[in-house]
Order: sequence, then structure tokens, then C-alpha cells
Amino acid sequence: MSSRTLVAVLTGAGISTDSGIPDYRGPKGLWQRDPSVQELVTIGPYLASTEVRERSWRMRAEVGALTAEPNAGHRALVELERALPLRVLTQNVDGLHQKAGLPDRKVLELHGTALRVQCMRCRRSSAMDEALDRVAAGEPDPACRECGGILKPATVMFGETLDPEVLTRADAIAKACEVFVAVGTSLQVYPVASLPQIALEAGARLIIVNGEPTPFDEQADEVIREPISVALPALVARLTG
Repeated sequence: MSSRTLVAVLTGAGISTDSGIPDYRGPKGLWQRDPSVQELVTIGPYLASTEVRERSWRMRAEVGALTAEPNAGHRALVELERALPLRVLTQNVDGLHQKAGLPDRKVLELHGTALRVQCMRCRRSSAMDEALDRVAAGEPDPACRECGGILKPATVMFGETLDPEVLTRADAIAKACEVFVAVGTSLQVYPVASLPQIALEAGARLIIVNGEPTPFDEQADEVIREPISVALPALVARLTG
């Protein structure tokens, strides 16, 4: 593969499960174990119910995304970035790509970041760990210190729309790449699920690395079902070899 080949990698929750962060939709995902979890990350119930917000804050504290460490899949993409032009489009909000060593400019966070919180009234942004410290200290639903408004993670919850500028950038990357790799994502949530189609229509090679079938498997040039922490390092070795 040419050293100028642009590779776009779309990552979903599956790449972070080996770091201890559960996914939502997988066979062992949060929604399978407890379907009521869905309302904790859906904007309508979150804004309407103090009880939902309190449960949501408890879930964030228990999931431990702030203390999670990158795994072999994240580290493999750092190796890929050192060898080839790379852009990572991630549905994840855990910041593990950057924690593994990818530069911020190489990572487009499609659904925002869980490392920050934002006030729904005054839009003030602050650190998630500060909010979680308040929860641990006895505030079950911490409010904005500036205006008393509802705090939520700086993420795109279900029921919210993606930032149009972020989506435009993602579309441009999908159109420009020569290889598009979808890793650990069900490819069921639009508009992000349209990115593989955009890449295919622009002539890119499509590779899917996922434990479960996706709607794009039949159109892919290659489908890999092995565990991501094993499959992705092996794939990167092939792409850069």
C-alpha cells in the first residue's frame, strides 16, 4: 500500500469493550442486560426527570470511562497513524484514542466527549471528573455552578442531532479515503451509518471488523469476525507491511 494512501477508520463501542467499557447493543451490552438504561442516554427523559438524571450519574460513575485505559486495538491505530495518512472517526466518547497517543487533529469525535459536561441553559463547559466528584460527595444530580441549569455530558445523546459541521467533515473524509475500515460498530445508527456507503460510492475499499453482522457485510471487500484486540493489530500489520 502506498505511503500516501488515506485510511479512514470508523470506530464504535466494540473497540473499547476490552478496556472495560460496555457497549449498548451487543449481545452482552447494557441494553440487553437492562433495557431501561436506554432512557439514561436519551435527551427527552434525561431533561424531564430528576430520577433519570440521578440514575444516569450513578451509571457514569460505575462505568469508569475516565479511568479506562487503551487496549491493543487503540494502540494498533497509533501504529497505523505512524505509517499511513489516517483519520479516525469515532462514535465513542471515551477519549481512549487520544489517550493511546493519537493526535487530537487525527480524531473526529462524532458523538462528542464524555470527559466534559455542559450546562443545558448557559452552555458553560467543565470537566466531567469535577461533576463526578460532586456526585461522590453527595450531590445525586449536580447542577451548573454558574446558573443552576441541568448538566449533561458533552455528548450527543439519543434524540439529539449531530453537529452539522462535524458530520460535514466526516462525509469529506469518507469521500477522500482509499480504504475505509469500520471497527466495532453495528452500522445501524444514522447518519453515521451512511459513511461506509459514501466511501464505497467514492471508490474506497471497505473492511469491516465486528463480532456481529452489519448491514454492509455483503458490500465489504473483507469482513473480519475475530476479537478486535486481536484482529485490528493483525490488520494494521497487513496494511502497513
